Amino acid sequence: MLLLLDWRVRRLIVNADDFGLTQGVNRAIVEAHCHGIVTSATLMANGRAFEDAVERATSTSRLSIGCHVMLVDGSPVRGGKPTPSTLSNGKFEDGRFYESLNGFAVLLVSGGIDADEIEAEATAQIRKLQATGIVVSHLDTHKHTHIFPQVLRPLLRAARACGVPAMRNPFGPVHLSLVAKRPSLWKQFGKVTLLSRLGKTFRRSVTGAGILTPDGTVGIVSTGAMDAGLFESIVNSLPEGTWELVCHPGYNDAELGTVRTRLRESRAVELQLLTSPEAGEILARNGVQLISYRELA
Repeated sequence: MLLLLDWRVRRLIVNADDFGLTQGVNRAIVEAHCHGIVTSATLMANGRAFEDAVERATSTSRLSIGCHVMLVDGSPVRGGKPTPSTLSNGKFEDGRFYESLNGFAVLLVSGGIDADEIEAEATAQIRKLQATGIVVSHLDTHKHTHIFPQVLRPLLRAARACGVPAMRNPFGPVHLSLVAKRPSLWKQFGKVTLLSRLGKTFRRSVTGAGILTPDGTVGIVSTGAMDAGLFESIVNSLPEGTWELVCHPGYNDAELGTVRTRLRESRAVELQLLTSPEAGEILARNGVQLISYRELA
């Protein structure tokens, strides 16, 4: 069915990251879609529960599936033996990406990472999803590495080559009132505010490449701390246009305990929120229309 968007209202894409991380995360994402407000998810091509995620995605036809491109924290998907500038140990065999975003960023801005490698790895990850029959509706990146122009440019080339029509806009409004009473979020607020100067460059590059993107993203600062109060504040202050809410639902089970992630208990809290009647009521009360990335494209 063709969805006609009313550009005078507020629309929200609720995207669950880390699809494929664990079976518990996969199960939670599908539950948050079937019984909650999640409309889209991004799948990790190198996730340990990739096959399980693909099976769940193909049986949940309304869930819009994108590629969660991994350039930090994990292992590459592509084959061959290219110059491994993206790998922390400098060796392609059994190599891993940098675990720290800071380490990756320092090398990136100093010109130490080959843009062609980024494009090749992103292409390999997208193609892995497409090989399963999944129609990849959009892209985002783990830890939002495409904030940096040095990642964005090759990622846009990969998107065009693979026929992916849309990409996350990792920039958006952050109101100080949302974090004023949450000291744990001040550090993340400072980082997001500092990097916001790259937003105009992002928009020009994406528009020039012919790739669709929402007006921005909300919820990044709240990652790991999202609850009903923060969710309501975010929705209440949502501007007109099309926005994306980033979320990370999951089950904090034994398998998640073996994964390197700072998001554990918070995943279960988010799952409860995303499937609660309260979340839908907050959206309805504010006149916010839920859409998916598939409908954006």
